[in-house]
Amino acid sequence: MAPTTKTKKTGGKQRSALQDVVTREYTIHLHKLVHGRSFKKRAPWAVKSIVAFAQKAMGTADVRIDQQLNLKVWERGVKSVPHRIRVKLERKRNDDDGAKEKLFTYVSFVPVTTFKHYLLARSPTSIAGLENQK
Repeated sequence: MAPTTKTKKTGGKQRSALQDVVTREYTIHLHKLVHGRSFKKRAPWAVKSIVAFAQKAMGTADVRIDQQLNLKVWERGVKSVPHRIRVKLERKRNDDDGAKEKLFTYVSFVPVTTFKHYLLARSPTSIAGLENQK
């Protein structure tokens, strides 16, 4: 039997970029992402993994990493990357004139004492946006 292809309708509601501006916090388990990687490639791979995580979570190709987050990943050198890291992902509007995309994601470091019992945290603005959608 041949596989069937589904086509989407291109009609419906238009979403504005204002509704797409959102802030979320995540814990990224870097240890499993750099496992098996050679020592000299661990920190660069961790940074690339953070970018890939942000692209997947926020749905934007343009991801910018905060300097403090980069310093935290590289803090113990190229070999000893932190096992886990708490990050804040902010999807923002791109106000540049020649921008390819309307939105970008800004990833920043969130200092925490422990990683136990953290759930997905959302900012009050994004929670208010969710209530308005209902």
